Amino acid sequence: MKKKVIILILFITAVCSAFFLYSSKKNGSENALTMYGNVDIRDVTLGFRVSGRLEKLMFEEGDRVKEGDLLAVLDKKPYEDQLAVAEARLESAESVFSKMLSGLRPQEIEEARAQVHEREATLINLERTYKRQDELFKLNAVSAQAHDEALAARDEARARLKMARKSLELALAGYRDEDIRAAGAEYKAAAASVESAKTSLADTEIISPSDGVILTRVREKGSIIASGAAVYTIALDSPVWIRTYAAEPDLGRIYPGQKAEIYTDTNPGKPYVGQVGFISPQAEFTPKNVETTALRTDLVYRLRIIVDNPDKFLRQGMPVTVKLSE
Repeated sequence: MKKKVIILILFITAVCSAFFLYSSKKNGSENALTMYGNVDIRDVTLGFRVSGRLEKLMFEEGDRVKEGDLLAVLDKKPYEDQLAVAEARLESAESVFSKMLSGLRPQEIEEARAQVHEREATLINLERTYKRQDELFKLNAVSAQAHDEALAARDEARARLKMARKSLELALAGYRDEDIRAAGAEYKAAAASVESAKTSLADTEIISPSDGVILTRVREKGSIIASGAAVYTIALDSPVWIRTYAAEPDLGRIYPGQKAEIYTDTNPGKPYVGQVGFISPQAEFTPKNVETTALRTDLVYRLRIIVDNPDKFLRQGMPVTVKLSE
């Protein structure tokens, strides 16, 4: 009898333990926070930063592209010409600036010094001539015109010598600082023009910024494109985000990094795994495209759920159900 009582007690204990475990699992499932949302639509519209004639389009709508792929090209000829002109101006400005920094060549200085010596000798000779003419003029041996011509030649020689000496001083002193700075500024402006021309030439190509799928191809080959005009729209592959909304009473149950399961109508038995990446600090009204069963007009807070294991079946705009574990 005593043995039967012990067996009965053990049986009741086992049944209670199993019931408690089942209740815990059931309550845990019921306590999971369920929300509704959509896969965020994330795309990028691409165009040229410069205008021109569209020469090549590499992809069609629906094609998959990788980051760094060349998508479209404008006619490069006008921009190559602009670059050639800018490079020629840079070469000229660089030569002038180098000349200013180096100063005059030794040969030019020697030439200026030789010119001074030459004019000094010319002045000495003309002063002697004038002295003789002056003595003869006092004796009435020469005309007044000859006397005046000798005087004028001497004065002209003095002026020319003075000019040559000034030129020699300038040659020895080199270029003025303000002239050097002006030449340097011209050189920098020319270099900047070359870089600008290179940038414009590079902007004749559209490069894919990330992996994705071509949604739309807006233009065709031969079109004249204005700068900024749309050419392609790409749906981005990653990261994949879920946009959903939580009511204010549930905010205390949500925190960044919280684990989440994302269910789709396509494959409800195979949830995606993710985590809470962002909780909006501002309240807003629930968008009508969120398929909630209640609270459509109440204030809610936007959440971003980052999906860890997205695949090709998780498409942008798709409605999903999100369950946050606690």
